[in-house]
Amino acid sequence: MKMKNLLLVIAFLGISFGAKAQAFDSAVGLRLGYPISVSYKTFINETSAAEAYVGFRSYFGSTWLSANAAYQIHNDLEFEGVENLQWYYGAGAGIHNLSSDFGGSTTFFSVQGYIGLSYTLENTPLNFSIDWSPSLFVGTGGGGLGGFGGRYGALSVRYVLGQS
Repeated sequence: MKMKNLLLVIAFLGISFGAKAQAFDSAVGLRLGYPISVSYKTFINETSAAEAYVGFRSYFGSTWLSANAAYQIHNDLEFEGVENLQWYYGAGAGIHNLSSDFGGSTTFFSVQGYIGLSYTLENTPLNFSIDWSPSLFVGTGGGGLGGFGGRYGALSVRYVLGQS
């Protein structure tokens, strides 16, 4: 019964913001964060987008590979003279592999939340976004990697593939 109520609240919140115009259909680019990733983002409808990204990080004899997917709800921010500025929120999941020259390899999972700002240039096919994505990691192999991580997020730069 609690899950049904939660879904109703989420649906109400999504509807209560009203229909907004998306700034692009699909875009591909880089998430310059932790780890650096290649990103593909596409809008499912006027307000909902799906993003998938694959990341790589190497440090102190360790290599981190990750694959993530997220569902995001976009809402317009209206400022006089500023078009295509949106804020968004959402959730996602990821699978990660950490390999170390000193301790083998471990695979673990994560669940992320997202909150961010997105801006698409009006006459140039570029989208910029910045987000914070607090993460909950599940898995303890290797170095005890389970737990909360609040330092994740990215500045993204994407080339717009299809303008609305």
